[in-house]
Amino acid sequence: MKHSKAAFGLLGMVAAAVMAASGLARAEVTEVKIARQFGIHYLPLVVMEDQKLVEKRAKADGIELKAEWVQLSGGATVNDALLSHAVDLSAGGVGPLIVLWDKSRGGKGDVKGLAAVSDVPMTLTTRDPNVKTIADFTDQDRIALPAVKTSMQAVTLQMAAAKLWGDASYTKLDPLTVSMRHPDAAAAMISGFGNQITSHFTAAPYDFMELKNPAIHAVLDSYDVYGGPATLIVLYATSKFVDENPKATKAVVEAMGDAMELIRGDHRKAAEIYLRVTKEKTKLEDMMAMLDNPKIAFRLQPSNTYPVAVFLHRIGRIGAQPTSWKDFFFPSAHGLPGS
Repeated sequence: MKHSKAAFGLLGMVAAAVMAASGLARAEVTEVKIARQFGIHYLPLVVMEDQKLVEKRAKADGIELKAEWVQLSGGATVNDALLSHAVDLSAGGVGPLIVLWDKSRGGKGDVKGLAAVSDVPMTLTTRDPNVKTIADFTDQDRIALPAVKTSMQAVTLQMAAAKLWGDASYTKLDPLTVSMRHPDAAAAMISGFGNQITSHFTAAPYDFMELKNPAIHAVLDSYDVYGGPATLIVLYATSKFVDENPKATKAVVEAMGDAMELIRGDHRKAAEIYLRVTKEKTKLEDMMAMLDNPKIAFRLQPSNTYPVAVFLHRIGRIGAQPTSWKDFFFPSAHGLPGS
């Protein structure tokens, strides 16, 4: 009897320990690591960082959560950071998200979008006076973009090539592309000295800065390729993180909505925040002019993302063709008027 009591006591201690351990396992993160890249298409995330909106939203929702911000360049780098758990959420192009969604389907680590970050047109600029359309590029040209083959600029360039020359030639311009951070490529384009870069597929503020130089002109606008406004940047994560941290995930998305409200309500304040955080040399008036551009929008609902998936499936880049944009976004986004 004495041994039985001891055994029951031991079992009770073990059960309590198991319950405590499982409770700890269910506890959500208190710090979330978020990756963003360069350009005003990441403005909501810059505002979130500066104004500590994740922390404020989390506190309003009754949880403690701190955001740690990591700045990277290129879709492949951002995706690697997410898959290696160096970051919890990544902000990147629609193309990189769809490729990662396809590769990760069917497991706890599968990746999907949480919400759109921005609709911003990408501009292909050049210093070559002979290049009026993409058909004019020659082997002597070099086109800088964030990451060859994988970045949203690279995918859009392939879509433009397929539109002009047919799907069989979608990689026709790939040999001309060079991976380079937007700030470095813009500096190379503007200076025009000591480099081989003749063109740059970029977005605001870098296209705006470049086109102020009379030696540089625009070749292509991404909205021409997509047939209208299109989401450039999305926020995405693994199902494992979202399932294990629903409150933290919700707080981040709500904070991004708060940032978008601030941007829409006060372009000057948003521009000041961007310049203060990024330390870019753009003039405040120029930043505000970019934000006044009706082609630029910051909203949670995705626009024209599905055509990218259709294209990537058509050329064999992804194995499964989604039935709609909702396939590569989490259910929490399905109520948005997306496309």
